[in-house]
Amino acid sequence: MPVIRAVDLAKTYRVVQKRPGLAGALQALIRRHYKEVRAVDGVSFTVEPGEMVAFLGPNGAGKTTTLKILSGLIYPSSGTAEVLGFVPWQRDDAFRRRFSLVMGQKNQLWWDLPAVDSFALHREIYSLPQKRFEKTLTELTDLFGVGDLVRQPVRELSLGERMKMELIAALLHEPQLLLLDEPTIGLDVVAQVTIQRCLREYNASRGVTMLLTSHYMRDVEALCDRVLVITHGKVLFDGPLRQLTERFGTAKLLRIHFQEARLPADLSRFGELIGQSGPTAELRVDRSQVAGVLSAILDRYSVIDVSVQDPPLESVIARVFEEGRAQVAH
Repeated sequence: MPVIRAVDLAKTYRVVQKRPGLAGALQALIRRHYKEVRAVDGVSFTVEPGEMVAFLGPNGAGKTTTLKILSGLIYPSSGTAEVLGFVPWQRDDAFRRRFSLVMGQKNQLWWDLPAVDSFALHREIYSLPQKRFEKTLTELTDLFGVGDLVRQPVRELSLGERMKMELIAALLHEPQLLLLDEPTIGLDVVAQVTIQRCLREYNASRGVTMLLTSHYMRDVEALCDRVLVITHGKVLFDGPLRQLTERFGTAKLLRIHFQEARLPADLSRFGELIGQSGPTAELRVDRSQVAGVLSAILDRYSVIDVSVQDPPLESVIARVFEEGRAQVAH
């Protein structure tokens, strides 16, 4: 049975539209004008046990709203959902004990207290047996490498260390589902890589299902084989990450190191020249023309080295968003 099953989920907000200035403020006291905003618009998908799924979209696409619906924080305007066999907005106690929601911009730890005190509070909230709690805490602090920091006030920790503590707090009750909303936001590359590794290891050892939103494509590439792309409240793509690249990444990047010290003057005839450094050039070439272009360059010039790569995931996702905007416009 799927861990998450969402069918035609929709969420509409009524937003007050106030005209500028004093006249607008006075008019709003007498008669308010509202505008309906559809944050989520008929979203349907399933997530199977043990999957790590990336939930991507531009700002305002409806990602966080969808996570809040699936965690039971808000009610949908229409549609249905089952999470771990429960209707999330009914907020059954048994349901709340089986998942965790981690939001990168929200803190659940007490700022002036050591993290270990907040962990003890979580033990009381979830009524965890002392031995089980201590065993789980030891395993998690070892996994995240913060065993010597748990007795330090949270306010004295770095941003990366605080996020590790937030994840430990979310995993203490051993949830079956982890909803992650921008878990690495604001972190440096080293901290991002560490958290990615820990989440990957935890998924492999415990089989916990993860649904992740992130603007860092490194998170997606490191953690997720499947991608859901949403924009304007609608799902545009649902499938393997590789299929996304093949469908929307219509070009390949050719990196060519020429033997001559200077680049050939007519390289632009073979493709779009997007970068150069000394005798090395980067060309963007249509996938269907890669073989022909390489053959022509190797016949014409002396080449030391050549590589063919897919475009960065960021550019592929940007193309998906552009297509989504074009669909909405029409």
